[in-house]
Amino acid sequence: MAKPVVAVVGRPNVGKSTLFNKLIGKRLSIVDDTPGVTRDRIYGQAEWCNHPFLLVDTGGIEPDGGDVILSGMRAQAQLAIETANVIIFVTDLKSGVTAADMEIASMLQKSGKPIVLCVNKCDTVGEAPAEIYEFYNLGLGDPIAVSSVHGHGTGDLLEAVFEHLPDSSFEEEDQEVIQVAVIGKPNAGKSSLINRIAGEERSLVSDIAGTTRDAIDTLITRPEGSYNFIDTAGLRRKSKVEDKIEKYSVLRAKMAIERANVCVIMIDGVDGFTEQDSKVAGLALEQGKACIIAVNKWDAVEKDGTTMDAYRKRLMKDFSFMPYAPFLFLSAKTGQRVERLFDLIRFVHEQNNMRISTGKLNDILADATARVQPPTDKGRRLKIYYMTQASTCPPTFVCFCNKAELFHFSYQRYLENQIRATFGLEGTPIRFVIRERGEKKV
Repeated sequence: MAKPVVAVVGRPNVGKSTLFNKLIGKRLSIVDDTPGVTRDRIYGQAEWCNHPFLLVDTGGIEPDGGDVILSGMRAQAQLAIETANVIIFVTDLKSGVTAADMEIASMLQKSGKPIVLCVNKCDTVGEAPAEIYEFYNLGLGDPIAVSSVHGHGTGDLLEAVFEHLPDSSFEEEDQEVIQVAVIGKPNAGKSSLINRIAGEERSLVSDIAGTTRDAIDTLITRPEGSYNFIDTAGLRRKSKVEDKIEKYSVLRAKMAIERANVCVIMIDGVDGFTEQDSKVAGLALEQGKACIIAVNKWDAVEKDGTTMDAYRKRLMKDFSFMPYAPFLFLSAKTGQRVERLFDLIRFVHEQNNMRISTGKLNDILADATARVQPPTDKGRRLKIYYMTQASTCPPTFVCFCNKAELFHFSYQRYLENQIRATFGLEGTPIRFVIRERGEKKV
C-alpha cells in the first residue's frame, strides 16, 4: 500500500509553503511574500512518530480569480484534495476569517475528506490568542494554533492529522527509484511531457514562459521499476532573469539536477538548437549525470525521408561536448515515442553505475598504449603504470603515472574512446583523475 497523502490547502499568502517546508524539514517549496508563488503541487517526504507520509503543497485557492494561471492553480489544488487522505486547511490569524476562507471551507466539506483546521501565524508562546475563536465560524471543528516560522504547534497539528489515518496505510517502500530531472529552456514542453507520462495534469501547462516555478516530483511505478520525474523551471539566460521568484526557480532547477540520477534535456524541435540548450546541458555535464537529449514537438516538424538523420547530424555537431548522449525524437502532445523514454532512462542509469574491474581496465590500457605511444615532452615520455576505477555516477578512473603534466588532454580522450569502444558507457560522462606515483591523496 502507498504512503498516505496529506494536502496543505488555503488561500494565497497564509503560509502554506512555509508550513510545508517546516514539516518536511527542508526548503523544497519557494517561499516569498508575493501571493501566488506556488502554482503546482509540490510533493515532499515527511515523517511523524516513525510513520512516513507524503505532504503536498498547493497553490493558493482564489475562488473568484479569472486569470488563466489562477484557474490552473485552482485545478491543481482540487486534484490534490481529490487524491489526499487528509487535508490541512491553513488560515491566517492576522487577517481573520475572510470570505475566501468561507468559500474554501465549503468546498472542502463537499469533498468528504477529513479536514484539520490550522490557524497559522500564532507566533506568541503560551495560550492561544483570543482571535482564534473566530475560526470556529468555519464549521470545521477545533482550530489548531500554529507558527509555521517557529514551529510552534506543529506537533499538535500532526497528531490531529494522524487521528484520521489508519495504521494499515503505512508501509515501507524499499524499491529503488530512479530520479529523473527534466530540464531545458522555457516552453520546450517539460511539463507537457510529465503530464503525458503521468496520464494527468500533474504540472500546470501554459504558453506563458515561466509557468513552472518549483521542482515538481511525479512518481511513476511500472513493472520494470519506479521513476521519480522532476519537472523544473525553464532555464533562461541570466540577463533575462529579473524577477526574484524566477531566481529561486532557477536555483530549484539546479538543485533538481544535483539530486537526479538521469537528466532528460528537452529541446524544442521546431525552434531547434540554441545557445541556451548547450548551457542547460552543461549544468548536467558538470554534475556528472547520465543524460538523454529529447527532441520534443517532433509532430510539428515538417518531415521527409531524411529529416531525422539530418537533424541528428546537426545535433551531434551542436552537442559535440557530450557525444555520448543518445537522442530521442518524441512528441509530448501526441505521445509519439514517449514509451521508449523509460527503457532509455534505465539503460543510461545502468551505464552511469557501471563498474569495471581493474584487471579489464589494465588490459585495455596495455592494448591502447601499444597502439598509440603515450606523449613525450623534452625527451621524457609519459608512463602510465596502471588504472583503476575509483567510483561510479559518473564512472571515474584513476591513472597512476610518472608525470601528471605529460598526460595531455588529447591522450585522456583517446583512452576514454578505447574504454567506450569496449564497454559502451553510453549516456554517461567519464572522468579521469591523474596521480603521480607516490603522490598522497588530498
